[in-house]
Amino acid sequence: MSSTTLRAERPPAAAHPLSAAALRYAANGWPVFMLGRSKRPVALCPPCETARKTKTPHDPQACPCLTCHGFYAATTDPHRIAAMLTAVPRGLLAIRTGAASGLVIIDVDPRHDGAASLRALMDRGLTPPTRYVRTGSGGLHLYYRHPGHPVPCDEGRRLGSGIDVKADGGYVLAPPSPHPDTGRPYLWADDGAQIRDMAPALVAACVAEVRRRAPVRPAGNPLPPRSGGAISHPDRLMSALVARISAAPEGRRRVTLYGCARGAALIVAAGHLTSTDAYDALVSACDAAGWPWAKSTPNAIRDGFAAEGVTL
Repeated sequence: MSSTTLRAERPPAAAHPLSAAALRYAANGWPVFMLGRSKRPVALCPPCETARKTKTPHDPQACPCLTCHGFYAATTDPHRIAAMLTAVPRGLLAIRTGAASGLVIIDVDPRHDGAASLRALMDRGLTPPTRYVRTGSGGLHLYYRHPGHPVPCDEGRRLGSGIDVKADGGYVLAPPSPHPDTGRPYLWADDGAQIRDMAPALVAACVAEVRRRAPVRPAGNPLPPRSGGAISHPDRLMSALVARISAAPEGRRRVTLYGCARGAALIVAAGHLTSTDAYDALVSACDAAGWPWAKSTPNAIRDGFAAEGVTL
């Protein structure tokens, strides 16, 4: 049994500083899981990593491991939560969004003009008052009830610059976890408020089709054939980018990662991946190649994404 596989006899442990919040969210029906200290999912255990590398059929939703596969490990089971906290004692608590939790969260990032975009949404009646969180970076997470039909995640395309949608296939960092860069905790700003239904106009905006720009071919990153500005084989492209990371010589790692991040951003812009999934794939590739972890690693990825107009 993997070290991150559930041992059912382990009782809930209330001593962990995130335990009370995790159990409270679980009681609300919100599945929770643990992230690493950099807001990225915990590395896969050896059997799951081998399955990923060999493309062995492996259902992440049914995987019994405690911390593998990101939000697929999310749970409302108190025993699993206690075991997760023990397995990743210095990790960050996250909530799975979408139908699994009944939540859609509007993520407002003031560093990318999110405050101005939010005012525009409020003027249009799209964001009625609801329960919200102040993030550790000075932003907001507005919590709304999921409408009951698929709502995709989105990074600033549907609702405006600096406004992300965390819904089906996504997650958010949960209070009282600290922000990995600022160290400031995520905090509920209004414990007495109720989580509201999404305004019909907000639902419509979140599921509206977005006209996608034709991706720009980044220098030094050959892309497979595409049709009508789309990427024909995004899985093959992502595999090629991962292979480039694996083969990068030590003195060329950052520039290689930056170029691969631009290529991955094109896949995101074409709608084949979320920025979070692309980021996680690139970081996993660096880990698999044995790169030492450094702050320049996420910065190179973010810079590459930003060069293609993709935010994380």
